[in-house]
Amino acid sequence: MSITRGSAQSSPVINRVTALINPIVSDLGLDLYDIEYSGGVLRVVVDTQPGGPEGVSLDNIALITRLVSREFDHSDPIPGHYTLEVSSPGLERTLREPRHFQREVGKTVAVRLESPLNGERRVQGDLIAATDEGITVRVADKEMTEVNIPYSIIDRAKTVFNWGPAPKPGSKKSKEDGGNAS
Repeated sequence: MSITRGSAQSSPVINRVTALINPIVSDLGLDLYDIEYSGGVLRVVVDTQPGGPEGVSLDNIALITRLVSREFDHSDPIPGHYTLEVSSPGLERTLREPRHFQREVGKTVAVRLESPLNGERRVQGDLIAATDEGITVRVADKEMTEVNIPYSIIDRAKTVFNWGPAPKPGSKKSKEDGGNAS
């Protein structure tokens, strides 16, 4: 099930590509997060297993790109010319499927709706629950309102990374980490 509109997420090409890529990614201990094929560009997004260590290394991205390219040379799953892009989902990740929302419970999300819900087309807050039918977001208003949103009305959704202020040079926090603000 794809939530983001306008992309061909369930097609014979996507199904063939998924069947070829999944074993490669799994063998490396990673998770196939998403695949999108649009406009001659195949985007493959890989992530660590849910609950695993943070981030996918550039070495893993390069290795997956080489292995997938080699497999595609033998299998030719995509007709015509295409561009292969392999990446990680990044800090602010697109949420398309129920499993994406389920692995991000507890994080801040921004959701754009196809039709207004309680008079609003945009909802931002903490994702407190995700089921196979929809999500619950706690909005940071005075009442800490909880909004239940069915997947059927979600147009787009992503996590929101909260950038905190960096410690000032010479401050107590800066000295505790050896002066490195990393």
